[in-house]
Amino acid sequence: MMFEQNYYYLVAGLPDLILDQKKLPLSILEFRAELEYHLPKEDVELVKLLFLQFDNQNLLNLLQKTKEEYIESGNFPLTLLEGEIKEPTELPSYMQQFIQAYKNDSPLFQNTSWENQLTWLYYEHLLSTRNEFLREWFEFDLNVRNILSAFNVRKFKLPKESACIGDNDVTEALKRSTLKDFGLSNDFPLIEKLLSIEEADSVLEKEKAVDMLRWELLNELNTFNYFTIEVLLAFVLKLMMVERWILLDPETGRSMFKQMISELEKSYEFPKEFRLNEVRK
Repeated sequence: MMFEQNYYYLVAGLPDLILDQKKLPLSILEFRAELEYHLPKEDVELVKLLFLQFDNQNLLNLLQKTKEEYIESGNFPLTLLEGEIKEPTELPSYMQQFIQAYKNDSPLFQNTSWENQLTWLYYEHLLSTRNEFLREWFEFDLNVRNILSAFNVRKFKLPKESACIGDNDVTEALKRSTLKDFGLSNDFPLIEKLLSIEEADSVLEKEKAVDMLRWELLNELNTFNYFTIEVLLAFVLKLMMVERWILLDPETGRSMFKQMISELEKSYEFPKEFRLNEVRK
């Protein structure tokens, strides 16, 4: 299949994987450019879903006039976003809906910050995708984020109403239950691991442990996927995590990147003419 050949090329064409002390040899933007060049349009659209989080932040910064620096990782250029704020026609429907609500000062969800309202719409949009891998990933990620938020609500005695976003069984349990595990042990077994992580003293260690849960879930979702778009989507998500950790904690970031490459080398048998450590010509 042509797609499998493209996947071989993309992985074998990665730059030198020997990490220096400051940065990765491959950025998320460089990898996305490779995907956009080689993948068919329908798969590129799936990749773009993963980058909407940056568009959300850029849009919110513009609307709230925070003067924050434009995030280059977004799908939409700054000039387009500025024009869409005046008259939204080209952005995804959830973003257009948010722009109108913000400009009219008419909240879409009561007792919820504008940032969380946009995030709520964002996850609703993501969960409507036809790709099963992405639906499962985004639902998991939403649940984890809500559970972590609920932990903070309980710890700092904050209002429950603004703690969680979305509308599913996990969200309802987090709002309703007073049990330590929010009654989620059966419906969301990973709650026990999250409770254990929450007991750690270091904020950095907590974040690292949560990201490792995400990492493991991506591997689990791709147990029977080999040369499919799902494998590439998981690679993008992992690379995003690695880049974030390079900024937060360089040693952790380098370690995660080495793990990611090791997993690739062990999972797939590449044709002899390909070598992972070859520099793209």
